[in-house]
Amino acid sequence: MQRGFKRWQAVVLAGGVCCSSVMAQLQDFGVTQSVLDWVESRWDAQARARVAEWPPHMRSTLKDHPDELAKLQRANDFFNQVAWVQDIEHWGKEDYWATPIETLASNGGDCEDFSIGKYVTLHHTRLDPEKLRITYVKALDYNQAHMVLAYYPSPSAEPLILDNINKTILPASERPDLFPIYSFNGSGLWLAKSRDKKLTTDTEKSLPQWREVNERMKAEGEVF
Repeated sequence: MQRGFKRWQAVVLAGGVCCSSVMAQLQDFGVTQSVLDWVESRWDAQARARVAEWPPHMRSTLKDHPDELAKLQRANDFFNQVAWVQDIEHWGKEDYWATPIETLASNGGDCEDFSIGKYVTLHHTRLDPEKLRITYVKALDYNQAHMVLAYYPSPSAEPLILDNINKTILPASERPDLFPIYSFNGSGLWLAKSRDKKLTTDTEKSLPQWREVNERMKAEGEVF
């Protein structure tokens, strides 16, 4: 990924000039010139290059990997390359859900940030978001709360798990180290013990952190 960042830094940042085709590609995914300028002013030029790499990655995934399993792998690998950092160390808060742009720009995040980044990436590759649920679990080996992204090929199917602890995408039955608590996406919230029964459609009201990260994505110009 670093090689890709350097390539895009050369294209996007050279002399402060962006060619129209590059910017058009970025804008397709809500990453505008003003967003890149904001990223560079808040972080640095390397941060700008990392964010600029994200939309072309999604576009190439859509073009070159039309099958859903390949999309899952690409999104999982892309965000799993970001450094894992605790929220208190990274953001000065006990619990902060970062936008994908914040995660890439700061080059750090935790399980919530990686799961959100993968979810948004896959949404942009036209994978049906109803097949995706960000899932709150207990990581039994570490005895701590954790978050992963679950992919359901069909509503009643066993999900595949996209994770940053075990980076191999596996069926849920092959992840006995994870105990699911609840899951959600943009249209609903489910308890693990009744995954087919939607508790609410207003996830932003039920999960303030989800509302806040969506508000920041909108403020960044992110098309969600």
